[in-house]
Amino acid sequence: MFNSQKPNLEELPTTRQLIKSTIIAGLSALVILLTIILPAEYGIDPTGIGSSIGLTEMGEIKKQLSEEAEEDRRLDCSPGDQSSLWQKFSHIFISAAHAEDIKPWRDSATFTLKPGDTAEWKLTMEQGQTAEYLMSVVGGRVNFDLHGHGSGKSATYEKSRGSAGAEGKVTAKFNGEHGWFWRNRDKVDITISIKVRGEYSVFSDKS
Repeated sequence: MFNSQKPNLEELPTTRQLIKSTIIAGLSALVILLTIILPAEYGIDPTGIGSSIGLTEMGEIKKQLSEEAEEDRRLDCSPGDQSSLWQKFSHIFISAAHAEDIKPWRDSATFTLKPGDTAEWKLTMEQGQTAEYLMSVVGGRVNFDLHGHGSGKSATYEKSRGSAGAEGKVTAKFNGEHGWFWRNRDKVDITISIKVRGEYSVFSDKS
């Protein structure tokens, strides 16, 4: 009834061949996992290859976006009046703390982000150099990530969600670019102002 022929035993793979093929497939999957999937999806780079080809930064951004979305969900559930009041007081306190600051700021930038927009500014620094910053946000709140990339390395110094302003210092862990990535998760336009000073060569827009 059927015209198909049964394969000869000689044509079938041996047990040894099957085991060998399984081992090769498993090792290939492990290599892909370590060099591509973990860096690109989760920002984890155990081999260092992901950083060299830009996959690690992609994974860090994906992870950051996921964290932002979850934090925004929590913030949206909190009373809006309290958030707005806290933003106003934060801005007042930050301004007052620097009202009599006589040290000049080397560079500054002011820009407006529409809902969903992003911006990125970086300081070019050498390992061990320290820079100070003062950031204010007017009109709403912003998510930001203070991080660095360079010399095949990456580092996160600070993260904040729903921020109305911040100040502090950043000390470079390696030679490279160190700075801020902002995202407007609010529903209104916001204006960000940032001032920097200290040990760095260039302060530039990387958006």
